[in-house]
Amino acid sequence: VKEAVFSFSRFPNVDTILGPEMKSTGEVMGLDADFKRAFAKAQLGAGIQLPSAGTAFISVKDCDKEAAAQLAGRLTELGFELIATGGTQHYLENAGLDVKQVNKVLEGRPHCVDAIVSGHVQIVVNTTEGAQAIADSFSIRRESLTNNVPHYTTMTGAAAAVDAIEALARGSLEVAPLQAYFENTF
Repeated sequence: VKEAVFSFSRFPNVDTILGPEMKSTGEVMGLDADFKRAFAKAQLGAGIQLPSAGTAFISVKDCDKEAAAQLAGRLTELGFELIATGGTQHYLENAGLDVKQVNKVLEGRPHCVDAIVSGHVQIVVNTTEGAQAIADSFSIRRESLTNNVPHYTTMTGAAAAVDAIEALARGSLEVAPLQAYFENTF
């Protein structure tokens, strides 16, 4: 798995959302016998520390709510607590999950960014749709970066992260010579 590395943390108040002009400052590769472990290695190589426990903050657009419920269920099985904004919280609760509601930034304090800054959140899943929603979630993206909280803006990326967390829960990552992957000795 190849992962791009960006230098967003060096530029205060710059949005971490990617655009057509974005250029990475490097890239890393995670190599393992399966995708889940390779993704975990790529995240580690890019400086992203995947959590093994804690609280997941989930706030997703309507078309991602079903996938978010499945993902949230997997996170609770791993021992994570869940917090979510109103619409997502309601959907997840109706899906049978124990999830606490947290305010959006525009709804007043205490809100989701306060939870990130205070260290209460260990992973963020936040998908948006439309210019206003993207602008409104800037502080979530920025504070996640500033506070070293893994942040995923697509359900595909979030699912890969949860896959990696599950793989890490089953055992540690090993390092092997590149040749070992082709000699069936790994």
